[in-house]
Amino acid sequence: MLMDQYFEGMKSVLKKVEDTQREAVITIANEIAQRLSKGAAWHIMDTGHMLMFEGFGRTGGMMSLKAIRITSDIQNPVRHRPSPARGIVGYDTIPGYADYVLGRANILNGDIIMIGSVSGYSYFPVDLALKANEMDCLTIAITTIDYSKRLTSKHPSGKRLFEACTYALDNCSNYGDTLVDVPELGQSICPASGIGASYVMWALQSTVIEKMLEMGLKPSVYISNHMPNASAINGEALDTYEKFGY
Repeated sequence: MLMDQYFEGMKSVLKKVEDTQREAVITIANEIAQRLSKGAAWHIMDTGHMLMFEGFGRTGGMMSLKAIRITSDIQNPVRHRPSPARGIVGYDTIPGYADYVLGRANILNGDIIMIGSVSGYSYFPVDLALKANEMDCLTIAITTIDYSKRLTSKHPSGKRLFEACTYALDNCSNYGDTLVDVPELGQSICPASGIGASYVMWALQSTVIEKMLEMGLKPSVYISNHMPNASAINGEALDTYEKFGY
């Protein structure tokens, strides 16, 4: 069954994450812990897949990790008129937009920014990483390196996200980001990047917690709202986070 092919393919991806990303996770976690202990903030910006929802605010997750949410709502109730096709213009193509985001997101020198992009070749995430590097931020890509290596960067630097960031974590998906070939469809199905990215992200959070405990620091972690006294426990932890930043 296609389901079984998916199960086997996904297990292979997760095993590859374990085998290839372990040392990078430890190195990055150590630096994140050091920066958090000195007052840095930890941000995540994902270009539209799982991490913006999975990565923060979850039971067992660190309160110090906060999402940068980008919205743009343009309204004008003008009557319908035929207009020439202009193509799709998104924020990820606008020069200088990264500077605006860095300012509006209250990112300071020395902060930590985790940037998720499967392809990693669009203008905005690369520009965001490069501009954050200039602020001495720790930049971490979560991307599909095999996929990205086969694409041509849309940024003038020629860099893709894994090349623009201080460190890169590979979600270990493949070129095209699908696991199960379906000849009857003439294509493959079932992406691996979302689950792979979450897998490596939780490995990173767990290791950051471990490193901070080794430093004698107790990071604030959410518990499920359905647990006994959750409101009071999470409230106390949030107070600690607001005071110390972790």
